[in-house]
Amino acid sequence: MNIGVIGTGNMGTILTEAILEGGAVRPLDMVVTNRTLGKAYHLQEHYPDIVVVENAAEVVRQTDIIFICIKPLDIKPLLELLKDELTGEHIVISITSPITVEQLESITKSKVARMIPSITNRALGGASLFTFGNRLTKKDRKDLVSLAGTFSKPIEIEEPITRISSDLTSCGPAFITYLLERMIEASVKETPITRDVATVLITEMMIGYGQLLKENLYSLDTLRKKVHVKGGVTGEGLKVLEEEVGDLFRHVFQKTHEKFYEDHYYVDQQFKDE
Repeated sequence: MNIGVIGTGNMGTILTEAILEGGAVRPLDMVVTNRTLGKAYHLQEHYPDIVVVENAAEVVRQTDIIFICIKPLDIKPLLELLKDELTGEHIVISITSPITVEQLESITKSKVARMIPSITNRALGGASLFTFGNRLTKKDRKDLVSLAGTFSKPIEIEEPITRISSDLTSCGPAFITYLLERMIEASVKETPITRDVATVLITEMMIGYGQLLKENLYSLDTLRKKVHVKGGVTGEGLKVLEEEVGDLFRHVFQKTHEKFYEDHYYVDQQFKDE
């Protein structure tokens, strides 16, 4: 199996690294390209045996599974450019949420899927979200799940929950990091603790927290209750959170969906004649 990656920006690079570190394929079976080739060659500095080619067509010629890691509005023009290179045996995987698998199938004869990765995949953890096209065989689906399983927990999702699922798994690390940074900032302002010490403590807390969940030692609800001793300090802090968080995350998700629908609109305009 040869894997191609078109687009080695942030997520394309993370995905490539995750696939290689997870041992899904040998580096010499990984073929990458980017509009700015310097980014692809920078990736090759860390993985000398991967193959860097000059354009997307060459990626298609040398691989069986092609991950497309570019902006939503660039995908349709790219697939139209590659229509003579892509065959019914290729599997094309988009990692962007606004384009549906039905839209992908409308412009290529290849088998298609959508997989939304997360930065957590770089640590060979977290979820990867799959939506499968109709042309994929049972074996194709099994093979893709097996591939993604080397660096993540593959989860199949339906179209209506695409955005919220991505918010939780892909955007979630950024949202949580922002809250943690605010905790650190507040601790430094309110007490003599230094930013460096606070950062170490928060980091170690999160590592341990993740391990508790990974080992299934506690559910989210049980974990909170275990820490929250009646009449204790934690309870006082939770009262503040209950009062001040309110509809914060509802508003966050309203904004992410607003942007998603905007992107979806412009993508739909591209595909309306298909």
